[in-house]
Amino acid sequence: MSETGYVAIREMKIGFRNPWAYSFMALFALFMFSLLLINAQGYVTGYSGISGTMLNLALYLLPLMALMLGSFSLTSEKEEGNWELLSTYPLRTWSFLTGKYIGLAVVLVTIVAIGFGLSGAAGWLLGGGFDFITYRRLLAFSIGLSLFYLSAAMVVGTLARNRWQALTVAVGIWFFTIIAWPSILIATLGMMPYPWIKPAVTALTFLNPAELTRLFTVVKLGGSSTLGPEYYQWMVWMESSRGTPVFLGVMLVWIAVALSMAISLWEKGRRHG
Repeated sequence: MSETGYVAIREMKIGFRNPWAYSFMALFALFMFSLLLINAQGYVTGYSGISGTMLNLALYLLPLMALMLGSFSLTSEKEEGNWELLSTYPLRTWSFLTGKYIGLAVVLVTIVAIGFGLSGAAGWLLGGGFDFITYRRLLAFSIGLSLFYLSAAMVVGTLARNRWQALTVAVGIWFFTIIAWPSILIATLGMMPYPWIKPAVTALTFLNPAELTRLFTVVKLGGSSTLGPEYYQWMVWMESSRGTPVFLGVMLVWIAVALSMAISLWEKGRRHG
Protein backbone atom coordinates (compact mmCIF):
# COMPACT_ATOMS: atom_id res chain seq x y z
CA MET A 1 0.00 0.00 0.00
CA SER A 2 1.25 3.51 -0.82
CA GLU A 3 2.08 6.08 1.84
CA THR A 4 -0.93 8.18 0.82
CA GLY A 5 -3.28 5.21 1.07
CA TYR A 6 -1.95 4.25 4.50
CA VAL A 7 -2.46 7.79 5.84
CA ALA A 8 -5.93 7.99 4.26
CA ILE A 9 -7.10 4.72 5.84
CA ARG A 10 -5.64 5.77 9.20
CA GLU A 11 -7.48 9.09 8.96
CA MET A 12 -10.76 7.39 8.08
CA LYS A 13 -10.49 5.14 11.14
CA ILE A 14 -9.80 8.13 13.38
CA GLY A 15 -12.49 10.23 11.72
CA PHE A 16 -15.24 7.65 12.12
CA ARG A 17 -14.35 7.35 15.82
CA ASN A 18 -14.56 11.10 16.27
CA PRO A 19 -17.73 12.09 18.20
CA TRP A 20 -17.65 15.48 16.47
CA ALA A 21 -18.39 13.79 13.17
CA TYR A 22 -21.53 12.12 14.50
CA SER A 23 -22.64 15.30 16.27
CA PHE A 24 -22.48 17.24 13.00
CA MET A 25 -24.23 14.41 11.14
CA ALA A 26 -27.07 14.31 13.68
CA LEU A 27 -27.43 18.10 13.63
CA PHE A 28 -27.45 18.23 9.84
CA ALA A 29 -29.99 15.42 9.54
CA LEU A 30 -32.20 17.00 12.22
CA PHE A 31 -32.37 20.37 10.48
CA MET A 32 -33.05 18.77 7.11
CA PHE A 33 -35.79 16.63 8.63
CA SER A 34 -37.34 19.74 10.22
CA LEU A 35 -37.49 21.42 6.80
CA LEU A 36 -39.15 18.37 5.31
CA LEU A 37 -41.76 18.39 8.07
CA ILE A 38 -42.54 22.00 7.23
CA ASN A 39 -43.04 20.97 3.62
CA ALA A 40 -44.78 17.66 4.18
CA GLN A 41 -47.53 18.57 1.72
CA GLY A 42 -45.71 17.60 -1.45
CA TYR A 43 -42.44 17.42 -3.39
CA VAL A 44 -40.18 20.43 -3.98
CA THR A 45 -38.93 20.87 -7.53
CA GLY A 46 -36.14 23.28 -8.55
CA TYR A 47 -35.35 26.49 -6.75
CA SER A 48 -37.95 27.51 -4.17
CA GLY A 49 -38.22 28.83 -0.64
CA ILE A 50 -37.59 25.38 0.84
CA SER A 51 -34.64 24.51 -1.42
CA GLY A 52 -33.21 27.99 -0.83
CA THR A 53 -33.47 27.43 2.91
CA MET A 54 -31.74 24.08 2.48
CA LEU A 55 -28.93 25.80 0.59
CA ASN A 56 -28.52 28.32 3.40
CA LEU A 57 -28.53 25.55 6.02
CA ALA A 58 -25.71 23.72 4.24
CA LEU A 59 -23.92 27.01 3.64
CA TYR A 60 -23.85 27.83 7.35
CA LEU A 61 -23.14 24.37 8.75
CA LEU A 62 -20.93 22.42 6.35
CA PRO A 63 -18.03 24.91 5.89
CA LEU A 64 -17.65 25.24 9.65
CA MET A 65 -17.77 21.46 10.04
CA ALA A 66 -15.11 20.93 7.35
CA LEU A 67 -12.86 23.67 8.74
CA MET A 68 -13.01 22.33 12.28
CA LEU A 69 -12.61 18.64 11.46
CA GLY A 70 -9.76 19.27 9.01
CA SER A 71 -7.77 21.77 11.06
CA PHE A 72 -8.24 19.84 14.32
CA SER A 73 -6.99 16.67 12.62
CA LEU A 74 -3.66 18.33 11.80
CA THR A 75 -3.21 20.21 15.06
CA SER A 76 -3.94 17.07 17.08
CA GLU A 77 -1.01 15.40 15.31
CA LYS A 78 1.24 18.18 16.66
CA GLU A 79 -0.25 18.34 20.17
CA GLU A 80 -0.31 14.58 20.79
CA GLY A 81 3.15 13.98 19.36
CA ASN A 82 1.98 11.66 16.58
CA TRP A 83 3.73 13.71 13.93
CA GLU A 84 7.07 13.41 15.75
CA LEU A 85 6.72 9.65 15.54
CA LEU A 86 5.56 9.65 11.91
CA SER A 87 8.39 11.99 10.88
CA THR A 88 10.94 9.35 11.94
CA TYR A 89 9.70 7.25 9.03
CA PRO A 90 10.48 8.09 5.39
CA LEU A 91 7.03 9.68 5.02
CA ARG A 92 6.85 12.50 2.52
CA THR A 93 4.92 15.63 3.39
CA TRP A 94 2.97 15.37 0.14
CA SER A 95 1.83 11.83 0.96
CA PHE A 96 0.96 12.76 4.54
CA LEU A 97 -1.24 15.78 3.74
CA THR A 98 -2.79 14.29 0.62
CA GLY A 99 -3.67 11.14 2.56
CA LYS A 100 -5.11 13.30 5.33
CA TYR A 101 -7.26 15.17 2.80
CA ILE A 102 -8.52 12.00 1.12
CA GLY A 103 -9.36 10.30 4.41
CA LEU A 104 -11.17 13.33 5.80
CA ALA A 105 -12.98 13.82 2.48
CA VAL A 106 -14.37 10.27 2.74
CA VAL A 107 -15.52 10.98 6.30
CA LEU A 108 -17.19 14.26 5.32
CA VAL A 109 -18.88 12.84 2.22
CA THR A 110 -20.19 9.93 4.32
CA ILE A 111 -21.58 12.32 6.95
CA VAL A 112 -23.32 14.43 4.30
CA ALA A 113 -24.64 11.39 2.41
CA ILE A 114 -26.05 9.78 5.56
CA GLY A 115 -27.63 13.09 6.60
CA PHE A 116 -29.30 13.41 3.20
CA GLY A 117 -30.22 9.74 3.17
CA LEU A 118 -31.95 9.84 6.56
CA SER A 119 -33.91 12.98 5.76
CA GLY A 120 -34.73 11.69 2.27
CA ALA A 121 -36.09 8.44 3.66
CA ALA A 122 -38.15 10.36 6.20
CA GLY A 123 -39.49 12.63 3.46
CA TRP A 124 -40.45 9.65 1.32
CA LEU A 125 -42.32 8.07 4.25
CA LEU A 126 -44.14 11.36 4.86
CA GLY A 127 -45.02 11.69 1.20
CA GLY A 128 -43.05 14.91 0.69
CA GLY A 129 -39.55 16.28 0.37
CA PHE A 130 -37.54 17.05 -2.75
CA ASP A 131 -37.80 15.48 -6.17
CA PHE A 132 -34.82 13.33 -7.16
CA ILE A 133 -33.05 15.84 -9.44
CA THR A 134 -33.34 18.67 -6.90
CA TYR A 135 -32.21 16.37 -4.11
CA ARG A 136 -29.22 15.19 -6.16
CA ARG A 137 -28.15 18.76 -6.90
CA LEU A 138 -28.45 19.76 -3.25
CA LEU A 139 -26.34 16.74 -2.30
CA ALA A 140 -23.71 17.67 -4.91
CA PHE A 141 -23.72 21.25 -3.58
CA SER A 142 -23.12 20.03 -0.03
CA ILE A 143 -20.31 17.68 -1.05
CA GLY A 144 -18.60 20.34 -3.19
CA LEU A 145 -18.84 22.90 -0.40
CA SER A 146 -17.33 20.44 2.09
CA LEU A 147 -14.42 19.58 -0.21
CA PHE A 148 -13.67 23.24 -0.87
CA TYR A 149 -13.46 24.12 2.81
CA LEU A 150 -11.61 20.95 3.73
CA SER A 151 -8.73 22.09 1.51
CA ALA A 152 -8.78 25.46 3.32
CA ALA A 153 -8.75 23.54 6.62
CA MET A 154 -5.46 21.91 5.57
CA VAL A 155 -3.87 25.36 5.39
CA VAL A 156 -5.38 26.38 8.73
CA GLY A 157 -4.17 23.19 10.44
CA THR A 158 -0.69 23.69 9.02
CA LEU A 159 -0.42 27.26 10.30
CA ALA A 160 -2.02 26.70 13.73
CA ARG A 161 0.07 25.36 16.60
CA ASN A 162 -2.83 24.00 18.64
CA ARG A 163 -6.58 23.44 18.52
CA TRP A 164 -7.41 26.84 20.00
CA GLN A 165 -5.51 28.67 17.28
CA ALA A 166 -7.12 26.43 14.68
CA LEU A 167 -10.57 27.13 16.11
CA THR A 168 -9.99 30.90 16.08
CA VAL A 169 -8.75 30.95 12.48
CA ALA A 170 -11.42 28.50 11.29
CA VAL A 171 -14.25 30.56 12.78
CA GLY A 172 -12.68 33.71 11.31
CA ILE A 173 -12.60 32.23 7.80
CA TRP A 174 -16.15 30.93 8.19
CA PHE A 175 -17.42 34.30 9.40
CA PHE A 176 -15.62 36.24 6.65
CA THR A 177 -16.69 34.02 3.74
CA ILE A 178 -20.23 33.16 4.91
CA ILE A 179 -21.63 35.78 7.29
CA ALA A 180 -19.79 38.97 6.39
CA TRP A 181 -19.33 38.29 2.68
CA PRO A 182 -22.48 40.04 1.34
CA SER A 183 -21.70 43.24 3.29
CA ILE A 184 -18.04 43.16 2.26
CA LEU A 185 -18.97 42.58 -1.38
CA ILE A 186 -21.48 45.45 -1.43
CA ALA A 187 -19.07 47.83 0.30
CA THR A 188 -16.21 46.91 -2.05
CA LEU A 189 -18.28 47.24 -5.22
CA GLY A 190 -19.76 50.53 -4.00
CA MET A 191 -16.33 52.14 -4.02
CA MET A 192 -15.54 51.07 -7.59
CA PRO A 193 -16.32 52.78 -10.92
CA TYR A 194 -19.21 51.11 -12.73
CA PRO A 195 -17.06 49.52 -15.53
CA TRP A 196 -15.06 47.69 -12.85
CA ILE A 197 -18.05 46.11 -11.11
CA LYS A 198 -18.57 43.04 -13.30
CA PRO A 199 -14.85 42.07 -13.44
CA ALA A 200 -14.63 42.62 -9.68
CA VAL A 201 -17.67 40.44 -9.03
CA THR A 202 -16.10 37.67 -11.13
CA ALA A 203 -12.71 37.86 -9.39
CA LEU A 204 -14.14 38.07 -5.87
CA THR A 205 -16.57 35.21 -6.49
CA PHE A 206 -13.79 32.89 -7.60
CA LEU A 207 -11.92 33.72 -4.39
CA ASN A 208 -14.87 32.67 -2.22
CA PRO A 209 -15.71 28.97 -2.67
CA ALA A 210 -18.98 29.32 -0.76
CA GLU A 211 -20.29 32.03 -3.07
CA LEU A 212 -19.07 30.24 -6.20
CA THR A 213 -20.75 26.97 -5.19
CA ARG A 214 -23.95 28.74 -4.14
CA LEU A 215 -24.27 30.61 -7.44
CA PHE A 216 -23.64 27.48 -9.47
CA THR A 217 -26.27 25.52 -7.54
CA VAL A 218 -28.87 28.31 -7.68
CA VAL A 219 -28.46 28.52 -11.46
CA LYS A 220 -28.66 24.73 -11.87
CA LEU A 221 -31.83 24.68 -9.74
CA GLY A 222 -33.44 27.23 -12.06
CA GLY A 223 -33.14 30.24 -9.76
CA SER A 224 -31.25 32.50 -12.18
CA SER A 225 -33.99 35.14 -11.98
CA THR A 226 -33.15 35.74 -8.31
CA LEU A 227 -29.65 36.97 -9.24
CA GLY A 228 -28.88 40.53 -10.29
CA PRO A 229 -27.81 41.74 -13.77
CA GLU A 230 -24.15 41.67 -12.67
CA TYR A 231 -24.38 37.87 -12.76
CA TYR A 232 -25.82 37.59 -16.27
CA GLN A 233 -22.59 36.21 -17.74
CA TRP A 234 -22.44 33.67 -14.92
CA MET A 235 -25.92 32.47 -15.79
CA VAL A 236 -24.96 32.02 -19.44
CA TRP A 237 -21.92 29.81 -18.92
CA MET A 238 -23.31 27.91 -15.92
CA GLU A 239 -26.47 26.98 -17.80
CA SER A 240 -24.53 25.90 -20.88
CA SER A 241 -23.19 22.38 -21.51
CA ARG A 242 -19.71 23.46 -20.39
CA GLY A 243 -20.95 24.85 -17.09
CA THR A 244 -20.45 21.71 -14.99
CA PRO A 245 -17.00 20.78 -16.43
CA VAL A 246 -15.76 24.37 -15.92
CA PHE A 247 -17.02 24.43 -12.35
CA LEU A 248 -15.40 21.07 -11.57
CA GLY A 249 -12.15 22.30 -13.14
CA VAL A 250 -12.20 25.44 -11.00
CA MET A 251 -12.90 23.36 -7.91
CA LEU A 252 -9.96 21.03 -8.62
CA VAL A 253 -7.64 23.99 -9.21
CA TRP A 254 -8.82 25.70 -6.01
CA ILE A 255 -8.27 22.52 -3.96
CA ALA A 256 -4.88 21.85 -5.58
CA VAL A 257 -3.67 25.38 -4.82
CA ALA A 258 -4.80 25.15 -1.18
CA LEU A 259 -3.15 21.74 -0.72
CA SER A 260 0.05 22.99 -2.38
CA MET A 261 0.15 25.89 0.06
CA ALA A 262 -0.37 23.53 3.00
CA ILE A 263 2.35 21.16 1.77
CA SER A 264 4.80 24.02 1.27
CA LEU A 265 4.13 25.46 4.72
CA TRP A 266 4.29 22.06 6.45
CA GLU A 267 7.56 21.19 4.69
CA LYS A 268 9.02 24.55 5.74
CA GLY A 269 8.07 23.86 9.35
CA ARG A 270 9.47 20.33 9.08
CA ARG A 271 12.86 21.63 7.95
CA HIS A 272 12.98 24.16 10.79
CA GLY A 273 11.91 21.65 13.41
